[in-house]
Amino acid sequence: MLLDTFETQGLLYNSNFKDSAGHGLQAYRGDLVLIEGEVADAMGRRKPPLATMIGSALLADSTQLLFVAGSLDELDHLKAFVEKYQPFFAPGLVVILYVVNIAKPMRVEVAGIGFTLLPLSDGLVWNELVDELNLEKSDFKGQSSAEKVNTLYQAALGYRPAYEQVALEVALTLTTNAKRGFHGAV
Repeated sequence: MLLDTFETQGLLYNSNFKDSAGHGLQAYRGDLVLIEGEVADAMGRRKPPLATMIGSALLADSTQLLFVAGSLDELDHLKAFVEKYQPFFAPGLVVILYVVNIAKPMRVEVAGIGFTLLPLSDGLVWNELVDELNLEKSDFKGQSSAEKVNTLYQAALGYRPAYEQVALEVALTLTTNAKRGFHGAV
């Protein structure tokens, strides 16, 4: 399965789970490596990644990504995502990304795939995505974690936001200086 390959390659980071979602599909929640860290030693171990897609939710079949959601610190990281994972894009791949340094929602098309980009500097991707797709807790009742990702995907298939469509080059000029909000012990 594709997500097993990603795991073997060290591309799944801070994993919550990776499991079968039924029907030959596999789901993952956690961070997805966008820019790998340097090789740290002669054994090939790497330093922590330089950039990740935080709080990602992925759904894949054996060879292709069907659904991707997550959060990017910078819109510029979208290029790193496309460069690294484009060979695995399924036709009709559904992508919804929360981006810290954008001020307004928008849509862009890259590599023939439509990306919905939403501003978010503080909050959890999963909770925001459930709200964005108008899902309720009852929609997930009795489902495994992997099946819940599939439920998000099914809802996202019919998701047609009316956000402005812009070219990626234009979107990159609309960024802000916003930084991700962190909470916890000081």
